[in-house]
Amino acid sequence: MTASEPSLSVFTMEVDRKPVVAFVARKYSEAETICADKRIRDKLSSVRSGGKPLCDELATLRVRLSNSDEKKRYREQTAARSADAGLPVYLVDLDG
Repeated sequence: MTASEPSLSVFTMEVDRKPVVAFVARKYSEAETICADKRIRDKLSSVRSGGKPLCDELATLRVRLSNSDEKKRYREQTAARSADAGLPVYLVDLDG
C-alpha cells in the first residue's frame, strides 16, 4: 500500500435501517457502489433470517461506516476464516 492509497474501512449495509452486512472497502464511494449492485439485492433477497428474506424489492438499502461492535464482529469472523478475508459478514442470524 502506498501513502496515497487509502486503507480498508469496515462498512455496514442497512436494509430498512437494520444493520445486515459488514464488508470492507477503500472509500465510501466504493461502498456505495457495492450497496447499489443489483446482485447484492438479489443475494439479500435469497437469504433468510427468522423465516423472512433479508431484503425485498421495496427495501431501502444504504451504507455507512460500521460502529465499533460491527467492526469487532467483522474482524472476529474474518480472522476465523482467513482464506475468506474480505468477504462480507452477516450481522444477523441466518436460517439454516
